[in-house]
Amino acid sequence: MSYLLRQQEILAAFGTFALQTHSMEELLQEATRASAEGLRCDHAKALEYLPSEEQFIVRAGVGWKEGIVGHARIAADLESPAGYAFKTGKPVISNHLEQERRFRTPRLLMEHGIRRAINVLIALDEDRFGVLGVDSPEGERFTEADAAFLKGFANLLNLAIGRHLTEARLKEALRHQEVLNDEISHRVKNSLAIVASLLRMQRLAAVDPGLQNALSDAQRRVETIANVHDRLWRSRDERTVDLAEFLNGLCEQFCAEGLDAKTLKCDAVPVTVVTEQAVTIGLLTNELITNALKYAYPNGTGDISLSLARSEQPTYLRIMVCDHGVGLPRDMDTGAPTSLGMKLISRLARELGGRPEWQNAQPGTRFVLDFPARELR
Repeated sequence: MSYLLRQQEILAAFGTFALQTHSMEELLQEATRASAEGLRCDHAKALEYLPSEEQFIVRAGVGWKEGIVGHARIAADLESPAGYAFKTGKPVISNHLEQERRFRTPRLLMEHGIRRAINVLIALDEDRFGVLGVDSPEGERFTEADAAFLKGFANLLNLAIGRHLTEARLKEALRHQEVLNDEISHRVKNSLAIVASLLRMQRLAAVDPGLQNALSDAQRRVETIANVHDRLWRSRDERTVDLAEFLNGLCEQFCAEGLDAKTLKCDAVPVTVVTEQAVTIGLLTNELITNALKYAYPNGTGDISLSLARSEQPTYLRIMVCDHGVGLPRDMDTGAPTSLGMKLISRLARELGGRPEWQNAQPGTRFVLDFPARELR
């Protein structure tokens, strides 16, 4: 196989490797190994420029003594071969380092008996990453064709490094965004807890029973918002929510808080909706269950059920909350609610795009709402 054909095969193999690897260290190490093979040499190095030190660090390499890679520094000024290639962007060929008058020979090369070297720039558009160099203590002279091969190799490396740096920046941006989201969620949760605590203190200080009930309801609703927020935040999916898992979790929380002699059952089909709609569903469900717990069973004994199913209408969902208690007051007009709780239920139902229906469960009350599911497309 001819020398040039072998170089083309090496370039092609490295291009494939560069697309597959996700490790910068592996990428640079393979670049030095393959470029050394392509120029039939035993030494090669990938130098990264350190702006704060104004010199290079040997990031990867082959043929060097232990402790060089990852630690050794090389000057990045115009008087060193690598520095000149870096500053000017021009390939530098030095076939007689011991007789070189243009540059001084770096100590690293002298310690390894290097007599000839070739260096090319590794640049990412306007940003200069460093230098790719191949060195040898003996052998034939480097030629312009060798410089062209190494420059082509560096161009492949430029693209691969650019991809790696972009991925790293994206991961860092995502990590930073997650930290911000965690901090915001934590502050929202704490703020809601403070509001609920203040309402509780006012309720305990109030004398009027009507005011006590109003403050208690306000406290419960703030705690409901806090619970819904906490569950959605813990899901770690900003766009969608699994309603079956979400509603079961809310019911479990009700049960954990103690329902006295009442029991609460949840039966929900697996369906995923956008987060905004899940928030409204969560608030509505909490209000319905709380109302049933407060008013359905004056003697404190009974069952409450929550169900979520596909409606008969395509793309619609049906949510039902049912009890077998005393039922709604006979004189109550569900079409024109007067209590804050009923007004809130009616408003949340409209936000979901449905019309609430209160039914006589004989005995008890059944709430039914059909609404269009906002599933992520």
